[in-house]
This record gives sequence, C-alpha cells and structure tokens, in this order.
Amino acid sequence: TAVNGFLVREGILRRPGGSEESAEATNIFLVVSSSCDYFAELAFPQTIAAGLRIANLGTSSVRYDIALFADDTETAAAQGHFTHVNVHPQTRRPEPISQAARTILSRLHPM
Repeated sequence: TAVNGFLVREGILRRPGGSEESAEATNIFLVVSSSCDYFAELAFPQTIAAGLRIANLGTSSVRYDIALFADDTETAAAQGHFTHVNVHPQTRRPEPISQAARTILSRLHPM
C-alpha cells in the first residue's frame, strides 16, 4: 500500500478506476519477491507509518525497503522488502523503466 500509494501520487501508476492521466500511468509493476520480519504487534485501529526507500533501481526492476512504525514510535514494528518488475501491459514481459519514472524513483534511492 505504501509503495503503490507513492507510485499513484507521483503519476507512475494509475489507480484502478481512477481518472488520473499521466504519461507514466501505463506502467504495470508486478511483485516478484517479498519478505517481512515482525518485531512487535501491529493491530487495527493503530496508526501505522511506513518508511520507504529504494534499495536497488535496476533496468526493469525496483527493490523497495519498507519499515512500519506503530503509533509514532521510533522503533520499527516490522521491516521488509519487495521487488517490482516493470512489464508490458499486454505481454507481461519485462520492459525498461522509463526515464521519467526513474527520475521520480531515484529520489528514494540513496546514492
């Protein structure tokens, strides 16, 4: 949710059923790998904040690192990662991430 929210806000993805128009909104990112470790309980209706960074920005893939924080705590209750691969909408074959999307994504990639 944190990653897709960022991608929609930045115009890289179009929200399903949404009316946002963007040159990048035709991208489709598939999750191909994910992992999460939990250190403390998270439960509804807690307020949960997500910290997000890009650990690796490849030609057609992006690996995100995510940490979840409950109720304004400074210690992560969970942390994990997942990898998106940019694919063609019809063929579902990997495609290079556009330069416009790379520019936006690189803001979350520490150099």
